[in-house]
Amino acid sequence: MKYVLIILLTFFSSQVFAQKTLDDLLKKHNDNGVPYISVEELAMPKTKAIILDSREPKEYNVSHIKDAVLVGYDAFDIASVEKQYPNKNEKIVVYCSLGIRSETVGEKLKKAGYTRVFNLYGGIFEWKNKDFSVIDSEEKETEKVHTFNKAWSKWLEKGKKVYEADKKEENKN
Repeated sequence: MKYVLIILLTFFSSQVFAQKTLDDLLKKHNDNGVPYISVEELAMPKTKAIILDSREPKEYNVSHIKDAVLVGYDAFDIASVEKQYPNKNEKIVVYCSLGIRSETVGEKLKKAGYTRVFNLYGGIFEWKNKDFSVIDSEEKETEKVHTFNKAWSKWLEKGKKVYEADKKEENKN
């Protein structure tokens, strides 16, 4: 069983590294069920939107976009969102690390009747790569961005990469 897991992780990691561009990666994992919004458009002062972070709490606590509300991915609860944001015509932008988990959450929002849902193209990685600031759990600006794992960290070009090393790496140190 251990060997099967190692083989699967190796295969998955090689697939991530095989992607040459962010476009390629997103086309492989997304079906464009939720339209993209660029980081530049979201950052414009005139853009009014509810910003939902569909990463996990450990990622959000390292850093997030200012005013973003954590909704998570594994424990995403549409009922909580509907309670907090009953107006289904408000503009909502969902993001994650790169824009894959956020598309899934965005599709759930659309299915629940939200009409103006957008997926942040490239997620928080693209946000940071374009020199926009992120804040930590104490609302202080930080350079740190949780990259989930070493394989995904290749997409973050700016900032300080934070991820949990796998057990093999921990044992080497």
